[in-house]
Amino acid sequence: MKKSIALDIGGTKIAAGIVTESGELSHRMELKSDVTSSETLFNQVVQLINQLVTDSGTSLDEIAGIGVGVPGKVDIPNGVAVFQNNIPWENFPVVKRLKEIFEVKTIVIDNDVYMAAYAEWKMAQMSNEETFVYMTISTGVSCTTIHNGSFLRGAGFAGELGLIPVLSESNDSKNERLEQVGSGPAIKKLAEKKLGLKETTTKDVFENYTKGVDGYFMIIEEIADNLAQGVYAVTSLIDPHKIVFGGSVIVNNPFLLTVLKEKLKHYLIKEQETMLDRLFISQIAKNNGIIGAGLSVFK
Repeated sequence: MKKSIALDIGGTKIAAGIVTESGELSHRMELKSDVTSSETLFNQVVQLINQLVTDSGTSLDEIAGIGVGVPGKVDIPNGVAVFQNNIPWENFPVVKRLKEIFEVKTIVIDNDVYMAAYAEWKMAQMSNEETFVYMTISTGVSCTTIHNGSFLRGAGFAGELGLIPVLSESNDSKNERLEQVGSGPAIKKLAEKKLGLKETTTKDVFENYTKGVDGYFMIIEEIADNLAQGVYAVTSLIDPHKIVFGGSVIVNNPFLLTVLKEKLKHYLIKEQETMLDRLFISQIAKNNGIIGAGLSVFK
């Protein structure tokens, strides 16, 4: 079976693994990102690839290619990481640099959310006649659409769901960007503001919510409503056959989807209510970026 080397590169960590053309992941490993400079980060990537090849007992002759997922804007045809706000690669020629070191036939690069979405789409076995959306709720909020088997990229900045305005109760029902009122950091800030806390964590907010601690119910209810407005925008605009949610906020707290659905129902008109049965949480979670990067080699 054909195999690829897959990389998911972020500001916190670099994850890597061997991925088969059927989406099986093996020999997963990761290390903390060194974002001191573009070269220190690139050297880490090279180091991780070499370690992966050694530890897996795989020869580069057996590898069909290398798939790389990075945050931010990517020039796919030229293999360049154009701009990332959390790693020091600005107009960095990732593919060219890797080809100078590794003799493999194919090296591809794409945005990390697109890579994750591709894995989710493949695992969901969607037909090429259907519209699929992957939405991530983590440090930020973003989404990717695959329509008729191809990414909907627009002019290059499509899917930035976190930038759309929603009516936020805590902002005196004024418009606020979804990412500012629906992401992991937003949950932490809202709890600190509403409950008068000096400092807390998003994890603590969810734990206190599940324990029924006073005050935390309204925090999660408000966050869910903000997210529901974003989902409703997607629903009304493209009416996808399926939306899969990923990202640590919802994957680690799957009950959030139930709350989100309750809020979404208030926005849906009768003809849209089937959308409630088309919302799912990722089953491959933190590995979707790696698997998607690996699978992209076999497109």
